[in-house]
Amino acid sequence: MILALILLAAPAVQWKPLQPGVELAVVGTLYVVRVDPARAPLDVALASETGTGPQTAAQWCRSANLAVAINAGMFQSDQRSNVGYLRHGTHVNNARVNDYRSVLALRPFVWFDLDRTPTTPAPWGNHETLIQNLRLIAANRRNVWAPSPRRWSEAALALDGSGRLLFLFSRAPYSMRDFNAMLLALPLNVTRAMHLEGGPEASLSIHVRGFDLDLCGSFETGFREDDGNAQQWPIPNVLGVRRTDG
Repeated sequence: MILALILLAAPAVQWKPLQPGVELAVVGTLYVVRVDPARAPLDVALASETGTGPQTAAQWCRSANLAVAINAGMFQSDQRSNVGYLRHGTHVNNARVNDYRSVLALRPFVWFDLDRTPTTPAPWGNHETLIQNLRLIAANRRNVWAPSPRRWSEAALALDGSGRLLFLFSRAPYSMRDFNAMLLALPLNVTRAMHLEGGPEASLSIHVRGFDLDLCGSFETGFREDDGNAQQWPIPNVLGVRRTDG
């Protein structure tokens, strides 16, 4: 019932151009950055590769010359390694393939759904970047999460029917079942989605000429059950769009 009311109250999707191939929309509680991989240069910035240590998404935008930065995925207790497999060029951030079923590949751009866990990333092909994350929505627009009382602020990544990436951020906490249902119901043409991060570590930053925005999450069941977090937390790995406006 609450989700239905949120969807009824959501305004029509209106896109604001940020730079070629990159647009922003705010749909109810959801921030959406739509990226055309054919026009916008996607990249990652990794603390394990740069040697800088974790930084906020806003700091990553400055240090890595990114127009947009979002969490690349959940990270391990070493504050460096992605939970799933992650490689950027010859630099391997995490060599272990786990049972997560979504993989984003860059250059060339491909989204993989892994319905069986490979023992090696070799079957995924020769790509400059590979990031393995927890799946939210399967390739057939199937919501793969069961109902749960657990909720959190969310940073996620989705693919639409036109082959564009959607960087998604909601400070408002949702269960992942409800978050997925919202994505599928909104006029975003979402076909697949993966979880990037939840709670106060969920982040999205935009820094282009004439427009700056830094968003941070807060609520996470069992970790921080309040809306009081007011600052981005340092994170070791981000997925982003390189800045092209100077």
